[in-house]
Amino acid sequence: MKISVLFVFTMITAITFGNAIASEFPTRPIRMIVPFDAGGTATILARAVTSHAEPILGQQIVIDNRGGANGIIGTQIVVNAAPDGYTLLHVSTSIAINPSIYKKLPYDTLKDLTPISFVALGSGYVLLANPSFAGKSVKDLIAIAKSPDKKVNYGSGGVGNSTHLIAEMFSKAADIKMTHVAYKGVAPAINAVLGGEVQIMFIPPTVAVAHIKSGKVRALGFTGKSRWSVLPDVPTIDESGLKGFSKDSGWNLWLAPAKTPPNVLKRLQQAVHTSVHTPKVHGILQAGGYDPFGNTPEEARQFLKSEIDLYQGIVRAVGIQPN
Repeated sequence: MKISVLFVFTMITAITFGNAIASEFPTRPIRMIVPFDAGGTATILARAVTSHAEPILGQQIVIDNRGGANGIIGTQIVVNAAPDGYTLLHVSTSIAINPSIYKKLPYDTLKDLTPISFVALGSGYVLLANPSFAGKSVKDLIAIAKSPDKKVNYGSGGVGNSTHLIAEMFSKAADIKMTHVAYKGVAPAINAVLGGEVQIMFIPPTVAVAHIKSGKVRALGFTGKSRWSVLPDVPTIDESGLKGFSKDSGWNLWLAPAKTPPNVLKRLQQAVHTSVHTPKVHGILQAGGYDPFGNTPEEARQFLKSEIDLYQGIVRAVGIQPN
């Protein structure tokens, strides 16, 4: 078979040009979609990491909060973006939960998106209560929920949000019934606890500390396997009487549109890895109950797939019906 010299030259030129573009990346500011409200954990972590990734990449990273539908609205923006590395997604565990919560997503998570790197893994959720709530401990909460003349309501960042699932996992483990009140994001749900609209909520530790120290809420327990060093006086759920119960508070992840060039993914992953392991960002993560990650795109893909499978089992176990 004869192959023309012109064809070979054209292919080599195209490959060389493509690699050159990838190696020069980035040449303009990057848009980082955070598909949640501005006051949530994902935004806090996104700002911490991007502020240190910017000097590494030599370009500004602009945070763009696009909350709604448990992260689906913002995620779809990235799915529809050009696969050039200039529109990225900083998302939390919800992206692994949504395939089990929604019958029809407007995208295929593993086919339409490409993982760049996991940013951080959370150690556990803090169980918060409004100060007016009668329960002073996890045991009290369970007893109140089991009382025939009492009821407990809890807030979450939305149906299928990780703050919803952890509460349902707790309810099932404790053999109690609680009333779920879903809000459009974690930030308004926390405000509902502060205002007494709901009595309790499980929230990621990043946003818990300031409210606890101000006295506006009371910490009843921590879902991690051991006590959190930032709140050493708050017992774990396990040591509070619900033996064997523990759950990490999920993770944060960077993704790009499918078909983003491998060289661009590698450049971004290196920026994530370097950023999360700088002393300042490492300190911010640990103060918020997170450990730094920074794995490769392929490792991130495998971990994301395993998490989607994990949450499918959790959703089935707690009996949440897909919408």
